[in-house]
Amino acid sequence: MTATRIQISRRTARWDDAAVRVGDAMDFWSFAAGAANVVMQMSRPGVGHGVAESRVESGSLMKHPWKRARTTFQYLAVAVFGDEDDRAAYREAVNGVHRHVQSGPSSPVRYNAFDRDLQMWVAACLFVGLEDTYQLLRGEMTPEQFYRSAWLLGTTLQVTDDQWPPTRAEFDRYWDDACTQVAVNDVVRAYLSDLINLRMINPLLGLPFRPLLTFLTTGFLAPVFRDALGLTWGPVRQHLFERLFLIVAFANRFLPGFIRQGGTHLLLADVRLRVRRQRRLV
Repeated sequence: MTATRIQISRRTARWDDAAVRVGDAMDFWSFAAGAANVVMQMSRPGVGHGVAESRVESGSLMKHPWKRARTTFQYLAVAVFGDEDDRAAYREAVNGVHRHVQSGPSSPVRYNAFDRDLQMWVAACLFVGLEDTYQLLRGEMTPEQFYRSAWLLGTTLQVTDDQWPPTRAEFDRYWDDACTQVAVNDVVRAYLSDLINLRMINPLLGLPFRPLLTFLTTGFLAPVFRDALGLTWGPVRQHLFERLFLIVAFANRFLPGFIRQGGTHLLLADVRLRVRRQRRLV
């Protein structure tokens, strides 16, 4: 799996020996891997073209970046911390948007947002991203319970329980096989380049954050994704990346839970408020 997962030679020590669930990975530091996860998802042609060619303007990352960021993080909050009513409301809202996302006559790739295989790929990318960030922030873990609790990342939409490989070891085999379908053409590469270079926001606002975002995004990508996007990496950057997260993990250890995960719970509260007031979720 050296080509399909990031390789970390030194992680922080474990915080404790308690059982771990996916909700424990929802520290605000985890969002540092957000752009990398978008790259991973869109590296599958059906997803990449589905996003890049989408005619749903209200959900466009390039036209409404802050709204798109909110709705993406709210989906994670609902899937991980929400109840069945929250998930049903968000599923209905997302499905309403997804009905308009399907390939047209001129698209070089056939896709449909209701394709459960593509949704499984997206959910798998979310799981991989959360597992990577958790282990950078809190140390290595026994993954089975964490993995099983992460199924909600997909089953909140159309992915079924039987689509998820039943064990963590079988997921590794699924992931390696799925990564053979990674392919990024010029259209998707241009879209992702705009994302990494923050071309969707005010240039003055994006300028100081662009180098950091590029560094973090590349660091959170396995070689198969870096190569597909044409991003360079090396031992020096890898060393800096690992050192950065040793420092972040040390600081994170002393933050109370309501600070580390407060933002996620606020996003969930906003979803519930929108439902009560009958406002759009996505």
